[in-house]
Amino acid sequence: MQYLPNIIFAIALLAGIGFFVMNIRKLSRNIKLGKNVNRTDRKPERLKNMIKIALGQSKMVRRPLSGFLHIIVYVGFIIINIEVLEIIIDGLFGTHRIFHGILGDAFYGFLIGTFEILAALVFVAVIIFWLRRNVSKIKRFLSKEMKGWPKNDGNNILYFEMVLMTLFLVMNATDTIFQTGGVGNTISQFIAPLFDGLSPETNHIIERACWWVHILGILVFLNYLYYSKHLHILLAFPNTYFANLNPKGQFTNLESVTNEVKLMMDPDADPYATPAEGTEEVVPEKFGASDVADLNWVQLMNAYTCTECGRCTSSCPANLTGKELSPRNIMMKTRDRLEEVGKNIDANKGTFVDDGKQLLNDYITPEELWACTSCNACVEECPVNIDPLSIIMDMRRYLVMEESAAPQELNMMMTNIENNGAPWQYNQQDRLNWANEE
Repeated sequence: MQYLPNIIFAIALLAGIGFFVMNIRKLSRNIKLGKNVNRTDRKPERLKNMIKIALGQSKMVRRPLSGFLHIIVYVGFIIINIEVLEIIIDGLFGTHRIFHGILGDAFYGFLIGTFEILAALVFVAVIIFWLRRNVSKIKRFLSKEMKGWPKNDGNNILYFEMVLMTLFLVMNATDTIFQTGGVGNTISQFIAPLFDGLSPETNHIIERACWWVHILGILVFLNYLYYSKHLHILLAFPNTYFANLNPKGQFTNLESVTNEVKLMMDPDADPYATPAEGTEEVVPEKFGASDVADLNWVQLMNAYTCTECGRCTSSCPANLTGKELSPRNIMMKTRDRLEEVGKNIDANKGTFVDDGKQLLNDYITPEELWACTSCNACVEECPVNIDPLSIIMDMRRYLVMEESAAPQELNMMMTNIENNGAPWQYNQQDRLNWANEE
């Protein structure tokens, strides 16, 4: 019975990490459903972007208040969780604050004291975030896509952080030996008097309860990430590294279109020829995207990385003028569809079975796609370099090139360009008449 707590801890730790690994494998599988795209060029520039944007939070601080608060939570939560290493060792081997004896009073006191200060700052920052989301009524948190689960998810993560920081400080405050030593109790010493009237045994029970709930809460939090917008904690780094480095507004040519043009220009090619004996018939590649499998893997990773902060939507001119488009919602719907496809594959033993749905129309409407002005404001504003515009443009390509479903105004413009060499309905011979006007 002496080692029962250690055994229970080891089982909980293995279960938590095992479930996390299973979800990460599922996440990787879903992202790899996308088409291949080469993002291995310009490695120094990519590494610089990752360090500057993901690690350095450079785009977050463009909005100073929320950026500063986010840095507190980001730095605090990461540094405080260094202490989880000590908890794991203590839990597995039955020790108590094992690093204290190894690091000595001075350095250990500095670490734990820093952790406590950061925990208090994180708690305050999270309270402010909660007030901004639920009391201040900031417009970007009130959009229709932020009802139900997205709103609850944002609050759930704040509650998680409040509870974990509180447990950490109460655990230290009720650790009688730690408080008596006076090493590192920078914040908990002010909480400890709340428990002065309790017996040492009761204090020990509270300390052990906080210790257990704290580490189990971290394991639950770790596995909650997969189902939450806070998956960006893990994906922000690869997402910024593999982001598109081409100038904003530069669109790539579709390889499928290039191949078609080459075929048309080859005088020896026969587009109606049957495949040679012994070769497989090549199915023409789809122009554009109508479902998640038509997007590339970086775009699918973008969908999982979306923080749902709404900076893209709050900067979108189409959205600001009352149009249906919300770049944030484009990413959220792409992720929802990708999750649905993933569950379909899981339910059918690794094979996707057509469910009669697709991203276009069932999740994202043509009205949303055509409202986009392709100004790149959403791409510029995103704090983790997500590119909603690339998804919009790929789906527009599908509408135009596969379904001939462009708006009438656009069809008229393209017809005029084809016939008159200009978007306007003027004869080419009359295009310079304006220069002769007095």
